[in-house]
Amino acid sequence: MKHHIDPTGKCLPIKLDATSNGEFEPIALSYANRHANHLAQEQATSNAKRRALSRRDFLVSACGAASTLLAFNQANAAAGKHGGWFDLHPEGALDSQLAATQLDKGEFIFDVQSHFVDPTGSWVKKLPPGARPLSFAPKTRCDFSGEPGDLSYLNCLSSDEFIKDVFLDSDTDMMVLSFVPSRSDAEPLTIEAADAVRRIIDQMEGSHRLFLHGRVNPNQAGDVEKMDELAQRWKVSAWKTYTQWGPDGKGFFLNDDVGLRFIEKARDLGVKVICVHKGIPFGKRSYEHSQCTDVGPVAKLFPDISFIIYHSGFVPGNDEQAYVENSDRDGIDTLIRSLRDNDVGPNSNVYAELGSTWRFAMRDPDNAAHLMGKLLKHVGENNVLWGTDSIWYGSPQDQIQAFRTFQISKAFRERFGYPEITPKIRAKVFGLNAMKPYGVSAEQARKFTQSDHVARQRAAYLEHPQPHFRTYGPTTRREFFNLLRWNGGSRA
Repeated sequence: MKHHIDPTGKCLPIKLDATSNGEFEPIALSYANRHANHLAQEQATSNAKRRALSRRDFLVSACGAASTLLAFNQANAAAGKHGGWFDLHPEGALDSQLAATQLDKGEFIFDVQSHFVDPTGSWVKKLPPGARPLSFAPKTRCDFSGEPGDLSYLNCLSSDEFIKDVFLDSDTDMMVLSFVPSRSDAEPLTIEAADAVRRIIDQMEGSHRLFLHGRVNPNQAGDVEKMDELAQRWKVSAWKTYTQWGPDGKGFFLNDDVGLRFIEKARDLGVKVICVHKGIPFGKRSYEHSQCTDVGPVAKLFPDISFIIYHSGFVPGNDEQAYVENSDRDGIDTLIRSLRDNDVGPNSNVYAELGSTWRFAMRDPDNAAHLMGKLLKHVGENNVLWGTDSIWYGSPQDQIQAFRTFQISKAFRERFGYPEITPKIRAKVFGLNAMKPYGVSAEQARKFTQSDHVARQRAAYLEHPQPHFRTYGPTTRREFFNLLRWNGGSRA
């Protein structure tokens, strides 16, 4: 296999950039972020020389990730950010054994939000001449993008790259494959294509490493009726819906007639896990449907349903602060307020998911500390779920390494009542918490992390790893709006 890698070592292993998942307009890096990247690049050069390694070989090693995170700490401290830090011993930048001890913890990792697209699906055939959907500029290069044709770059978002990025270049053990909102005739990933990848992984003796969602837009004609087929034929493990999306640009609430019909249908079919996008608004239109006001009422009304709140209500660009009663703050506070107003306590049937949320928050340790602290305190340490929104951000390994080492400062813990992120809590968030709603047994988890073919293939690959350290989502306003064109150009 050829590799369009980074032979000169220009790409850092922890990707601090403006990449979006395509659901929000990219937000430029702060001065502190740019300074962090600059320091990390300088220290990579210096530390590689001290280790007598090329920059590329150094950055691929555990020392490369440790060196990068330590540089981020230095830049954040200089910017007066003291809410949290990446808890690494400074010598890990040069001591490979120490770095591996800090960064390779071996937790069971169950990522409940991932994506890829079908580069040859029927949706591509319906595109107008010259259209370049999901095009993020020439930077989108990978092992699979060199084929002939103007749309060959879509192969970088395909199942082949997905399998490499997730199951070889990261420590992820299990994943849930999700869907983006779309018209029925314009799906960049169909249930058929998703199931084909599940079967590929099954053939690798990785049965049940990959779970599937069933996409349901209950305000779109025919979607609720299709739920029977999704449950019975395709054996979906959960439903995915976007309350702020609609074919006419208008969303719905979980507790209105449209939402209640959907939830009752899910219950009747016996697939009682509903994943709902909340936060990351698609613009001003139908903004109210992106907030979490309807979560508490339905959680109380349907205690036998597990509601997984994708993105946890997070709004990119809004600084997270400590939760205050009777405030009208947007973002994650709308989820906490909805639960408290409806007497839905921590560790109940509502789960907060971290896809894109953690990836954005790790740019700012104060934001990250408030975000994680509030979720663990108010939603519950048993109900925060790991998700990365990959493949838009490339391999999720950098998000894993950042969370493995992140700690909320003692000052924030004492002032705001946040918990310390202990190894036990970290293991829960990384994977153990998701086992309950998805019905995964401890025996299954042990099998995935030990000796199935995926584990053996990963072990062989790690003898000579070739991570690309790239992202695939849009990084500029122009790329963002180009991404939207395949779905009619509307953010709502």
